[in-house]
Amino acid sequence: MAPETVLEVLVALPFATAFAVSAILAPGLIEMLRRRGVGQVISQDGPESHRVKQGTPSMGGLIIIAGVLAGCLAAILASRNPKWVIDVDKLTRRSDLAAVLYLMVGYALIGMLDDYLTIRQIRGIRGLPSKPKAALQAVLAAVFLAWLGLGRAEGFVPVLLVGGHQILSGVWYWVFAGAYIVGMTNFVNISDGLDGLASGLASMAAAAFICCAILLPWGVRSECDLTLYSILPAIAGACMAFLWFNTHPAKVFMGDTGALAIGAALASTAVVSHREVLLAVIGLVFVFEGLSTALQWAVFKFTRVFTGTGRRVFRKSPVHHHFELSGWPEPMVVVRFWILGVLATAVGFAGAVWRVW
Repeated sequence: MAPETVLEVLVALPFATAFAVSAILAPGLIEMLRRRGVGQVISQDGPESHRVKQGTPSMGGLIIIAGVLAGCLAAILASRNPKWVIDVDKLTRRSDLAAVLYLMVGYALIGMLDDYLTIRQIRGIRGLPSKPKAALQAVLAAVFLAWLGLGRAEGFVPVLLVGGHQILSGVWYWVFAGAYIVGMTNFVNISDGLDGLASGLASMAAAAFICCAILLPWGVRSECDLTLYSILPAIAGACMAFLWFNTHPAKVFMGDTGALAIGAALASTAVVSHREVLLAVIGLVFVFEGLSTALQWAVFKFTRVFTGTGRRVFRKSPVHHHFELSGWPEPMVVVRFWILGVLATAVGFAGAVWRVW
């Protein structure tokens, strides 16, 4: 296996293709969304500074999804060339990549429905209700895991490893994996609240993930289809192209269409490659954002039951809004969270080097 071939087929090509496709499609798609009135609806209880974003084109996640699909397709086509072949046995199945892409598209459709119902409200209901939305996500995750456990030709060992030690296995692993996919997906979605925040963090996490998986001699797991890893640089490239238009002041938002798709792709890739802990570390800002919302909700419900008045930990959740309401300008919050994201990826890479995860 030549290292330069791995980097060309699985990293450079999907990244460049995804970036180019997303960058080329973005202006036209943004204009189409604007003409069709697919504009963001700003919550009345959000920060006052966000009112100016009312009407900004949403569903921009379609730009990212198109780039990711194009990047993965380029990697698959290139791998068929005899001059580019990495490992004939592992490049003839590609079932892992296909399954992850199916899940990504499925979650994107859920997000698209939610975005549409947010813009075109039915009987005053804004967006897809939380329970049906969560149920749909859980069903898709269950179908994906059922394929992984029963339909994958190469089989799958249901085990969570940390530092070479088995933490979970069997039924408990499957429960964990389902919660992990749904949880990490929504953590990414929750982080999509400021211009450029989620797209910047996602590109960092995907880039760090591929570095740990491909650049380290022991990073590629033997049981994993190699082409699966092409989705990571494709996500990084598509998100970086999207960031060009999504940075403050944003010309387009990814919406749930993009955020759910990115989260599902990253989480399912981590499960298939047994890198669940690695993704949680390099995506620590996503986790922090998600847990801040869960903590806010839990404390408010608990205190309202026992004191009659709900109390809050943060001025507003997720936590990026807390810092906004504390006086930090939006670009400052985004850049500082990016810095935390860089630090998290550094910790994740260091742990991978030392084989902690």
